Amino acid sequence: MVTVHKAMELMGSRFDITVVASSEDVGLINIDEAAAEIERIEALISSWNPDSETSFINQNAGIKPVKVSQELFSLIERAVQVSQLTDGAFDITYASLDNIWKFDGTMKEMPSADVVKSSISKVGYRHIVLDAKQQTVYLAKKGMKISFGAIGKGYAADKAKELLVSKQVVGGIINAAGDLTTWGTKANGEKWLIGIANPLSAERIFSWLPVVESSVATSGNYEKHFFHEGVKYSHIIDPRSGYPTSGVNSVTVFAKTAEMCDALATAIYILGKDEGLELISQLGGIEVVLIDSENKVYQSSGILLEKTP
Repeated sequence: MVTVHKAMELMGSRFDITVVASSEDVGLINIDEAAAEIERIEALISSWNPDSETSFINQNAGIKPVKVSQELFSLIERAVQVSQLTDGAFDITYASLDNIWKFDGTMKEMPSADVVKSSISKVGYRHIVLDAKQQTVYLAKKGMKISFGAIGKGYAADKAKELLVSKQVVGGIINAAGDLTTWGTKANGEKWLIGIANPLSAERIFSWLPVVESSVATSGNYEKHFFHEGVKYSHIIDPRSGYPTSGVNSVTVFAKTAEMCDALATAIYILGKDEGLELISQLGGIEVVLIDSENKVYQSSGILLEKTP
């Protein structure tokens, strides 16, 4: 058996797909099949593609319910459940936020409270009306939008893994720009290892963890942030308040599915250390490593960290 790896641009991000196969040729065919599945998911959930089901839902916000495929309906249903679980810290209607925050170095002062209030007026998962019988999705407010930016890459990684497992691919790792999922082992029987980035430098690893039949996602403020009156604000906006989050540098979540990791990493980042760790303590089979703004490391009970020298 050999380990075959390929990096490619998918869903506007870098995807690294690694599989264990009988030969390099077979491995490359498997990887191409996984890439095709990821492209299929993108066509379904992209809010940039005007012809996608998601765009059709957005175009009809405040107008009428839209009948969608069972796959998209189920994804939105699960997204709403995560919103309920996290008290709205995770919310796919965050796409309705006006683009009032800039993290490119051009922003010099905070927007006014009125501007922020106006920005969040169309945000709120409670305004997503789902009809399971008719399989329709309705956004109750005009101008509302949904986007899968905080869950879509994780979902795509899960579906690609599901496809490869169904084709008897014995092991692999799919890394969707930091949202990754694994199964089996490396060709030599060793466990897959993932590194948790040092918040002071995304290029440096501060701990390695073996991952078996599991998924991982990290939310961090490595690249995009701005300072105001000495406080560092992340590019991750709290959809409930309309303000950027502060107090946390990175959150890494471990769970069975990349979709759940992806959604919870964002939510816990927004909830902050105390609420975030409390939430994870109530959920079975999910672990977290959180690094606060003072670079203190907190972890849930099931995590054993191996520090790098």
